[in-house]
Amino acid sequence: MEIFASNSFAMMQRSLEFLWSKQSCILDNIANVETPGYKTKYVTFEESLRSAILSSLDVESGRVSGVREAIEETPIVRHEAQESTRMDDNGVNITEQSVELARNAYQMQYVMQSINNDISTLRTVIRR
Repeated sequence: MEIFASNSFAMMQRSLEFLWSKQSCILDNIANVETPGYKTKYVTFEESLRSAILSSLDVESGRVSGVREAIEETPIVRHEAQESTRMDDNGVNITEQSVELARNAYQMQYVMQSINNDISTLRTVIRR
């Protein structure tokens, strides 16, 4: 059962959590496209994760310490954009949000496929 304790599996799980949060923000943005004064929300994770992993690397010894903790403790951050694109001070660009929704769906599909492949490999090993 080492596969469920691996850094790669933890990263896939965390990525899925991030993508779910991103999907939620995009859907909120689309739902509020006609709300005056609404500001576009977006979610970040990659930059925080990159800096957390880089800080856990010990370059001199070549050892990696605390990568799992960096993965698990990196926050998924929600931001509000300050710009507005319309006269009613609404900041939602529906075309941009629709493209991001499709891109996010593909990314979720790839992560799920990767998780399913790992579980399928584990299932094959157990059956033998």
